[in-house]
Amino acid sequence: MPIPYKHEPFTDFHDSAQEAAMKRAIVHVESQLGQDYPLIINGKTYTTQQTADSINPANISEVIGRVSLADQTIAEQAIQAASKTYETWQYTSPTYRAEILHRAAAIIRTRKHEFSAWVVKEVGKQWHEADAETAECIDFLEYYARQMIELSHGKPVLNNPGEHNSYSYIPLGVGIVISPFNFSLAIMGGTTAAALVTGNTVILKPAETAPVIAAKFMEVLKEAGLPDGVVNYLPGPGHVIGDFLVDHPQTRFISFTGSREVGCRIYERAAVVHKGQKWLKRVIAEMGGKDTIIVDREADLDLAVNAIVKSAFGFAGQKCSACSRAVVHQDVYDEVLERVVELTKGLSIGNPVERDAFIGPVISEKSLNKIKDYMDIGKKEGQLMTGGNISESNGYFVEPTIFAHVDENARLMQEEIFGPVLAFCKAKDFDHLLAIANNTDYGLTGAIISKNAAHIERAKREFHVGNLYINRGCTGAIVGYQPFGGFNMSGTDSKAGSPDYLLLHMQAKTISETY
Repeated sequence: MPIPYKHEPFTDFHDSAQEAAMKRAIVHVESQLGQDYPLIINGKTYTTQQTADSINPANISEVIGRVSLADQTIAEQAIQAASKTYETWQYTSPTYRAEILHRAAAIIRTRKHEFSAWVVKEVGKQWHEADAETAECIDFLEYYARQMIELSHGKPVLNNPGEHNSYSYIPLGVGIVISPFNFSLAIMGGTTAAALVTGNTVILKPAETAPVIAAKFMEVLKEAGLPDGVVNYLPGPGHVIGDFLVDHPQTRFISFTGSREVGCRIYERAAVVHKGQKWLKRVIAEMGGKDTIIVDREADLDLAVNAIVKSAFGFAGQKCSACSRAVVHQDVYDEVLERVVELTKGLSIGNPVERDAFIGPVISEKSLNKIKDYMDIGKKEGQLMTGGNISESNGYFVEPTIFAHVDENARLMQEEIFGPVLAFCKAKDFDHLLAIANNTDYGLTGAIISKNAAHIERAKREFHVGNLYINRGCTGAIVGYQPFGGFNMSGTDSKAGSPDYLLLHMQAKTISETY
């Protein structure tokens, strides 16, 4: 029996031995840059004429790797391979599937710094952020393995005299996993693991800006003993194979993490029943947020300032949980704003291969241009307090930017930017704090900083987000401790790392036997 689940500890890089180990891992990864990564279907590799380079966003002249890209013909091969493999994989022992996840977790744990280094290089994540992500991937593998064993026993139901009833869970079929760049190891690995451990087969379409990390994860699964065809690695442009995979009549579910625009498109397309399709497709979607930290008049302002800055600018604001709105009581607004601006001005910006760089690059030129557009909007909607500039270096660097005195209904307060841009808004009382906090289409994360017990209780009831944090920042959920997922336009209310997440990948079956 496996030991009880406990999350993977984070690395202290102030420890000279750990710092040296991470530096060696970065050198090791740099020695492997520029390699080719083929498609993988049913365990076989396929190289295509159409390829794409994965670029280091901190140094755009550096190619992390070159991946082959699938077209619809190859995507059809992958669907058929996954469908064929599902015929046998669905009947494998849940214990066997769980053991594969345990072995995969052990492999990544022994190569922890190496995987963190890949995250540093391919998506520009800082050391401590990359380390936390690698730990989270391990956590997903360990947690879902244990959850599968628990669910394999089904749930008790009642029996009549002369009758035996059972209630159990069975897999769905072929799933499409579409993973994001911002947690290119943790979310990619977690969503893939959840699908395969529940007995489904998978088409893994990684983020176009982070395909190499997914290829490295495929190597881990193979080493852990996963049979061919259970997970099929299929990078490709969304406009070429995305709709094809979602629409395919043999697709049973889609697990998606990404933008609201794409998530809504998938949800709509998945609702269409195509010729030969025997089911209504299931969509598991996490689509971002517009997350708020509210600061009450009675608050620890040191805590508030640090929570806002860390939550807003960690990984350059490229988290769906990032604080992009600071809503502060008018009595402490000026002080909090002044101190947040001062702390933000002291943040270090640089290439994340350096340990002390707090803010690295954003992921792409497209992202850079989008953030710049929102900065222009912010200059019209508020007062620029710090930042507002794009770096002219050989990477996609954006200064951490703060706009003050922004109206609660302004675009900067309503639209997801996905970059290091923070809007400050003033509230006249606690009712107003809560009203502004809930004045958004999203409902992912939020935090309240307050010493007022009655206000905290009200926030628990009335602050409508999937993950509410009290007297701490609004990022950093841990698998099994803070199940993660939101309401409204933040997604389909799925909670990754929760006791019921695996159920989204399964269907219930009742068997009644008389005797």
